[in-house]
Amino acid sequence: MGIRVAVAGASGYAGGELLRLIAGHPEFDLVAATAHSQAGQPVTAVHPQLAGLDLVFGPTDPATLADADLVFLALPHGQSAALAAALPETVRVVDLGADHRLTDADAWARYYGGPHAGAWTYGLPELPGQRAAIAAATRVASTGCYAVATTLALAPLIAAGAVFPADVVVVAASGTSGAGRAAKAHLLGSEVMGDLSPYKVGAHQHVPEIKQATGATSLSFTPVLAPMPRGILATVTAVPTGDADPRDVLAQAYADAPFVHVLPEGVWPHTAATAGANSCHLQAAVDVDSGRVIVVSAIDNLGKGAAGQAVQNANLMLGLPETTGLPVFGVAP
Repeated sequence: MGIRVAVAGASGYAGGELLRLIAGHPEFDLVAATAHSQAGQPVTAVHPQLAGLDLVFGPTDPATLADADLVFLALPHGQSAALAAALPETVRVVDLGADHRLTDADAWARYYGGPHAGAWTYGLPELPGQRAAIAAATRVASTGCYAVATTLALAPLIAAGAVFPADVVVVAASGTSGAGRAAKAHLLGSEVMGDLSPYKVGAHQHVPEIKQATGATSLSFTPVLAPMPRGILATVTAVPTGDADPRDVLAQAYADAPFVHVLPEGVWPHTAATAGANSCHLQAAVDVDSGRVIVVSAIDNLGKGAAGQAVQNANLMLGLPETTGLPVFGVAP
């Protein structure tokens, strides 16, 4: 028997990607996959890409999950805290939702609303000191998708004093899977294809998470819905404090990070190059006109932005190499 893992909210896009990664993980045994409206249905009725996975969705309740060594929560924001609190303390939990990411209760109330459930260990291993913190934790709050794409681009520059923490500007385009699987008119193919559209301009819920993780003090963030199923391309700009080479700062920060790749000089990230992988591709430059530092970051929003990141955290929590069962290279074309 391997390590027994379960997935709550397994009928969504992130949940389906978790099932795919767990099925190929050499140390994990998938013992339960739960869903609300799909309970009682075969997993393959929702996720046909998992043909051969002989499993039926169970109800999302503590009894279904309590027998696992580790539970992944892939539930809508605001629904993880109550379920996690009902699980035995001996069960490790990785939450893909936002419930336990923020340390500031006022920020939670402003961007999410409702009671603040408290902060868990933040699940971004590439931040200084976080690998050890995650390895020692039994409850980990995995990152938001936009948050990881932006944080990996920005945090080392602020930490090194290469850019000012104020006046950070981010424009990030995401594939439609980032909006979830629920049927919504604005996500219909006929609405999305051939179109780019901003949303939640000036008020996106990942802003306080990004500021908390990077040390930024002011952040203008504009998310854009892009006509593709998966991927995030984030363009992050900041004011330099001096003449430090931002690419060198990033390369030094991620020299030992297996999933973060600072691309060769002049090569810019593509979302397609990260599809299916747990990797982040970065490139940096200084704008010849404004002098601002520009960093472009690409991830798969369902990989490093969700399921892959969650498995990376779980590996560390369970004493496994963090790369176990995770693809470094993308799928092309």
